[in-house]
Order: sequence, then C-alpha cells, then structure tokens
Amino acid sequence: MIELKSLLDLLENTVYRQVNGPDDIYIRDVTADSRAVREGSLFFCLSGAKVDGHDFAEAAIKKGAVAIVAEKKIKIPTGTTVIYVESTRKAMEDMVPYFFDYPSRKMRMVAVTGTNGKTTTTHIISHIFRTAGYKTGVIGTIHALIGDREVPTHNTTPDVIDLQRLLYEMAEEKVEYVCMEVSSHALALGRVFGCEFDTAVFTNLTEDHLDYHKTMENYAKAKAILFSMVSAAGQLKKNKTAWINQDDEYSDVMESAIQNKKICTCHTYGMTDKSDLRIFSTEFTSKKSAFRLKFDNKEYLVNTKLAGRFNIYNCVAAAGVALSEGLPVEIIVRALETFQSVPGRFELIDEGQSFTVVVDYAHTPDGLEKILTTAREISHGRGITVFGCGGGRDKIKRPTVSYKLKRPIMGRIAAKYADIVIITNDNPRTENPLKIIEEVKAGVMDESDKKPFLQYETEPDRRKAIRKAISLAEEKDVVIIAGKGHENYQILGNRTIHFDDREEARMALRG
Repeated sequence: MIELKSLLDLLENTVYRQVNGPDDIYIRDVTADSRAVREGSLFFCLSGAKVDGHDFAEAAIKKGAVAIVAEKKIKIPTGTTVIYVESTRKAMEDMVPYFFDYPSRKMRMVAVTGTNGKTTTTHIISHIFRTAGYKTGVIGTIHALIGDREVPTHNTTPDVIDLQRLLYEMAEEKVEYVCMEVSSHALALGRVFGCEFDTAVFTNLTEDHLDYHKTMENYAKAKAILFSMVSAAGQLKKNKTAWINQDDEYSDVMESAIQNKKICTCHTYGMTDKSDLRIFSTEFTSKKSAFRLKFDNKEYLVNTKLAGRFNIYNCVAAAGVALSEGLPVEIIVRALETFQSVPGRFELIDEGQSFTVVVDYAHTPDGLEKILTTAREISHGRGITVFGCGGGRDKIKRPTVSYKLKRPIMGRIAAKYADIVIITNDNPRTENPLKIIEEVKAGVMDESDKKPFLQYETEPDRRKAIRKAISLAEEKDVVIIAGKGHENYQILGNRTIHFDDREEARMALRG
C-alpha cells in the first residue's frame, strides 16, 4: 500500500508557477487518465496530439481528484487546488517517482536500448540472474514479468506513472534485478526520467521510427540519452556500467554520451579484436548456435538453443551485464545453454515437417536482413519469405539511404536473400494495403533483375500467403514469416482482428 503523500512534499520536487486553492492536502494516487481517477487523486493534464487532458479536469474532480496539475487556465469548481506549471509532463516526471518512493533505487536496474534485439536480450539477462538464484522482473514489448507472474503492457516502455507503479510493485515483491527495454520514444518523451539505472546496454541502430525522429542522427541521440542517464552525477547507487556493441556504426554516439567514466565504466562487445568481450568461432544450425567467447584473456565455449548470428550478439550482451554484476562465468555459460527462445523472436514452428518454419518480429530493414541472412546460414535448401510492411509509419525519406523509402528497401532485402518472396499485408492500418504492397513489390522488382531465378508474387490475404509459402516448401527449405512475431492481431483500416502467424503456420502444416 502506497503511503499518502503531502502535496507540499510533492511540490518540492518540481518547479511551479503558482498554487490556487489549499495546499495542505494529501495525495492518495496519481494519474493522467481521467477514467482512472479515484478519491484523493492528483490529476495531471497532459496535452497530446489527439486529446487535451485540460478538457477532462472537471470530470477528474467529479470522480474524486483533490488537486490538478495544469499548464493553462482551466474552469473548475471554486476551492479546488490547481498547480500551474510550465510543463505538466515535466512536473509528472519530477513528482511521480517521489510519490512511489523511487522504487528503481531499491533494485538493480538493467536497461537495454537499440532497434533490434531488446526483447531477447532482456529475457536472456533475466534468465541468467534467475539461474543464479535471484528474483527478477522484466519490462518490455511482449509483457512485464514479476517473477513468473505476467503483467500486460501497452508500450515497449510504459509511461511515467505506469512504469513507476510497476517498479513499485516489483520492489514490494522483493525483485532484485529488473531487466527493462527502453525505447527511443521513452527516452525522448522522458518516460524513464526518475529511474536510476545500474547498467545500460546498446544492441544496434538501424532505420526505424523515423516518422517520429525524422533522421537517424536524431534517433541515435535519443538512444544515447540512456548512457547519459546511467553516468550522471548525483546518483545514489554505485558500480554503474555500460555495454556497447562495438560492431555497430553508432557505437561511438553511445559511448560519447557517457558523462563520467568514473561513475560508469564503459565496456564493449563484438567480433572485433578490440572488444572487451569478443565473439569468435561461430557455428550455426537451424535450431542452435555455438561460439567462443574471450574475456580477460580466457576463452569459453558457449552452446545455445538460439539460432543466428544476431542471437549470439544478444547472448554476449547479456553475458556482459552478468559479468559486471559479479556472476561467475560458469553460471552465465550454463544459463546461456538452457535459455529457450522468446515468443515471436526466431520462433521455430515444428509439426514434424522436413523443412524449417520460423516466425519472427522482424519489421525493419535491418531486422529483416538479419533474419534472412540467418536463414541462409542455417539452410541447405531454398529460402521462402512471407512479409509485408505496416501502414501509417516510417513512410519518410532518409538522405543516408539515397532518399529511398523503407518499403522498397525491405523489398530489395527480401529479394536479395530469398529464393521465393510472397508479399502480403502486415498491419496496413488506414493506408491502402494494395498500395503498400506495390511499394514493397517495386523493391523486389529492382533486385529481380540481378536474380533471374527469383520467384515472387503478391497475396494480400496474410493467411493465404502463409499457406502458399508452406505449400511450396520442400525438404531442407526454410520458410520465414516476418513482421508480426508475437503479435496476435492485425489492424485493417479501423478494425483490429485476431491473427497470429504462429497459429496460422501450425494450421497450414497440419493441413
């Protein structure tokens, strides 16, 4: 049970212009959602792209809010306490962590950022610490976990209030390590401000979310905020570390964001000789990987049930975190060998067939390329790819990719690495799905000039596209169904329907 907080104490943590009404009141809860207001709540009026919280101030009061935080004048009953601030979002970032007693300070906090690999890496880290006997929490794209208990989430990184409430719950349940995905949106919008991280991990940076960030440079700077946070002065906890993928072209951006390397020690991982944690001697099959790891002039053989070069990077990033926390190498290696795949991340669909079927969340050019190159490494037959591109996002130009669009880029990648390409719908949202498909197809056609034996077709119905791919597969082929991974829905126009690639693949395999 969260203790009541004095409004005056809360106000000591932020800057405000004025307070109208009594200030000698106590706050029972905090929210920015008028529907979630209960008796004794402090309500933050957030201005969004579609909804302005100031319009719901009166409704919040009627439901029991005892104070309102606002940026502009609001009409409410006389005698209600209103705190006027320059930015309600900034006030929320300042006040909410205090309200929940700064729960991140009571646990070891590991934050993972990057375009691809965040989900798998956080789950591997959690598995390593659980293997070592610690209670863990996970916060990410798929869900949040408190020990074995699953908690639904709506964003990769929840908003400030939901995040702090979740961390408070974890602290109350004696979680020792929190493994958390931190998105660029969360960093840019301040959702994680008020969190004190112990370790920051950078996986990679490739084209994604450019509808929001506009340029790759802005995208990289947003990711780099995490490394500034973990190395900032004035933190209470000690032994801060950063683990950065040295093989990524944006590694220098992350490292340069570290404010003080006496506060936060910077480590690197990768396949280059200069990496602190070096990967070499890699081997792959359709169901596992093996590699050697060099650390402190010692070499270790690691066998994992995860397929693909990208998963080796995820494993090594997780190993680095565990090493920083003082875990023995033997426990780390054992945990890596026993870890199972994360739902929708290179998930093998096995119904006893003579070929390989994989469902993966890959929805970016880099993600798709990694998956398809992995398929090439593990396959002794043909590569068959089913994918589409989502609507309403990322349809922007990027100077560093010759002013091309994301959709034809992904089309070219699919055509380059696959033998058979079936273009279908992903989540078209309110865009014309056939137009999206044609834009993807343009990229496939560009590449087809170099591959006279390439087969490709379009099938807007995703269920039919999956069935077609599986019907074409022969012994030793690899079928990659990309884009949706763990998602169990499809957004068509303004409708959201149930759709799960894994279910569809299994039904197709069973006939």
